[in-house]
Amino acid sequence: MDRSPNLDIEELKMTREQYILATQQNNLPRTENAQLYPVGIYGWRKRCLYFFVLLLLVTMIVNLAMTIWILKVMNFTVDGMGNLRVTKKGIRLEGISEFLLPLYVKEIHSRKDSPLVLQSDRNVTVNARNHMGQLTGQLTVGADAVEAQCKRFEVRASEDGRVLFSADEEEITIGAEKLKVTGTEGAVFGHSVETPHIRAEPSRDLRLESPTRSLIMEAPRGVQVSAAAGDFKATCRKELHLQSTEGEIFLNADTIRLGNLPIGSFTSSSPSFSNSRQTVYELCVCPNGKLYLSPAGVGSTCQSSSNICLWS
Repeated sequence: MDRSPNLDIEELKMTREQYILATQQNNLPRTENAQLYPVGIYGWRKRCLYFFVLLLLVTMIVNLAMTIWILKVMNFTVDGMGNLRVTKKGIRLEGISEFLLPLYVKEIHSRKDSPLVLQSDRNVTVNARNHMGQLTGQLTVGADAVEAQCKRFEVRASEDGRVLFSADEEEITIGAEKLKVTGTEGAVFGHSVETPHIRAEPSRDLRLESPTRSLIMEAPRGVQVSAAAGDFKATCRKELHLQSTEGEIFLNADTIRLGNLPIGSFTSSSPSFSNSRQTVYELCVCPNGKLYLSPAGVGSTCQSSSNICLWS
């Protein structure tokens, strides 16, 4: 029997497929004993990863909530935070502020309608240093005293800037128009006082007193004490000396009185003179300079009544 064409074609296809299969089996490695591993994360590793992702999410939510709370409590705004405001002129603080660490600024000033208060539980110290960091000036305000350490200390007037008080190592200068000492003991000077003028207040007396020692006023061109509208009194307990080594002592007044002078006795031969009241006296001088009064007569009676010089 003759083969049909259809059978021949099928045989050719089967032969071709067998050839292809035989060729692929020779080229590919044999995987009969190979093990298959699953791809991905499974088991406890997957559970740990989910736990860490959840923990990270909770932490982010807590941080975001804390940040929002801090911004709200500290009153953070575009201009600053809380009582602190950042302006074009600098930083502005409103209310009471406390600094725990050093503060470095160029200028500190208060508002126009309020004072500037610096407060500390112990003391307030202001230091000034040079470019090398060395201390050049210090002002300390403490509970017991106010101390200033500097080369020169000055107090100036607010209007014209003139020096009211200045002090350095050599001298102390007071530039005020009036120096007023209100203490009961007055002003005490341990050494000499040099001044061109001493004047008391209006309606007040000027008194220069040395309670335990002497009071000395010296000037190379003279000392002048005058009372233009009142009396000049010099009182002492023991002796009053008026001495001029080269010049003279000149007493110029309408009336010159020497009170409490001793009166010497004088007996006249005329009975009428002895019985009359004595109203006129003669001023006599003893050899030692003592003055006394003697009843006036026709002539000088100083020699007759000179017995007072014997016991003087």
